[in-house]
Amino acid sequence: MLSLLHIENIAVIERSDISFNRGFNVLTGETGAGKSIVIDAISAILGERAYRDMIRTGTDKASVRAVFTDVPQYPWFEENGVEYDSEVVIQREIFLDGKNVCRVNGTLVTVSILRKLGIQLINIHGQHDSASLFDEANHLKFLDDFADNGSLLADYAEKYALVEKLTRQINRMTMDESEKLRRMENLRYQIAEIQRAELEPGEDDALEARRKILQNSEKISDGMNEASMLLYGGDDTDGASAMLEQAERALARISHFDDTIPEFHDRVADLMYQVRDVAEAVRDARDSMAFSADELEQIESRLDVIHKLRRKYGVSCADILQYCEKAKQELDDIEFADDHLERLKGKLEKATKTAMEAAQILHRNRQEASRMLSERIRQELTQLDMPKVQFTCRFSEVELGANGIDSVAFYMSANVGEALKPLNKVASGGELARIMLAMKNVLAERDRVATLIFDEVDAGVSGRAAQKVAEKLKSVAKNKQVLCVTHLPQIAAMGDTHMLIAKGERDGRTYTTVTPLDRQGRARELARIIGGAVITETTLKSAEEMLRLEGEA
Repeated sequence: MLSLLHIENIAVIERSDISFNRGFNVLTGETGAGKSIVIDAISAILGERAYRDMIRTGTDKASVRAVFTDVPQYPWFEENGVEYDSEVVIQREIFLDGKNVCRVNGTLVTVSILRKLGIQLINIHGQHDSASLFDEANHLKFLDDFADNGSLLADYAEKYALVEKLTRQINRMTMDESEKLRRMENLRYQIAEIQRAELEPGEDDALEARRKILQNSEKISDGMNEASMLLYGGDDTDGASAMLEQAERALARISHFDDTIPEFHDRVADLMYQVRDVAEAVRDARDSMAFSADELEQIESRLDVIHKLRRKYGVSCADILQYCEKAKQELDDIEFADDHLERLKGKLEKATKTAMEAAQILHRNRQEASRMLSERIRQELTQLDMPKVQFTCRFSEVELGANGIDSVAFYMSANVGEALKPLNKVASGGELARIMLAMKNVLAERDRVATLIFDEVDAGVSGRAAQKVAEKLKSVAKNKQVLCVTHLPQIAAMGDTHMLIAKGERDGRTYTTVTPLDRQGRARELARIIGGAVITETTLKSAEEMLRLEGEA
């Protein structure tokens, strides 16, 4: 669960430490006080997108640090080389230049890798979830998540990928006769041009190395002559070999006078023999060198041929030869296209049948899961003061595609006597908030995420329905940590922990503070929510009564 959140220089929050507890944590405050900033900060440490304009004016970076406790040993830790501890510390720094620095337990990770851990730690449900619920394109995913269809989807995806691959191959081979003839003629020309050159793999590198030698032949010859003379000596001077030989003889004559001299003699002798060897090698190399202007001209001509082929077919001889082999294969495929096409069609027919069988298994599993999902959502909505609701998943069969053969849309009727219609046609704002809460609660039963955040999901809800929503959130908080940003006193009164987010001014700057409330503070905050800016004795008593009833519940 999320135990501690430390925020620095994010929007109007200069510095704040927020401690969260198990159970139901509520956050309240005036509109614009900064409640959404806290949610944005949590989103940042989950690896969601962060913007430079989040950084507080006058500072060059913002940072968030979160401490999670009782974290399971997810495979993520081993996969990403991060040391596991049941207490996980995540830190993210956001800089004005757009750079992000993320750490998990002190180990640097990328934002995308952090996101993969974040989705296992917290689920955030906001008002935008209502929009996704309206969009029928998301309904099939909702159903698959509920059905835990991950393995079935992976199996189907593998089979359907083969169908797509074979279809692409058939489409490439299916061309009109004139296009086929043009392509064959072009391939034959390319193959002949490459074969005429009689290239060898690595030939271009070898030629360029030899050309470099020939272009510098005079320097090489002068250098070898000079080295040979210095090693062997000339008419007027002794070379290194002769001088070392003289030194060796001098030391040999006196080596019996002093015990330390034989060591010098041996070392000089070794040098003498080494220099003789290298002198002979240099001389032999010099004598064997042959530089020809004709050879250089031939190399230049050959490299010119290779260069022309490089511009068309690849950056090296190996690439050009590989292109030639591919062209031969394509020409062969076209020349024998009819036979090959029949074989591919046979494979496609078989692959399509296999994929269809997997799609049917997925379809049956989805239908069974849809009945369970519909019943569970009806139960949840009944508890949320929508006892007459009808909810169902309607299937439409579509052509075999990436998601199988199913298109799914959620239909409901909120009132007795009304026909089932798509969600976006029948649900009011308050009903949609409750439907979303019901669905999120049902889906949350299937995952291991320990913390759920509800960001003003109570929009459009009031009265008795608000009380039911509050009771549902309290119920969810028995098994998971729940954080809820709310404007409803019914929900705020249910909280096990209550945080007040308030905005103020100091020295011409705006500051937001996050303060845990005691019982008296909670009563005053509930009275503000109930009655507005002016807290009266009546609203205060109402607030205290709400807290008393909650304490007795």
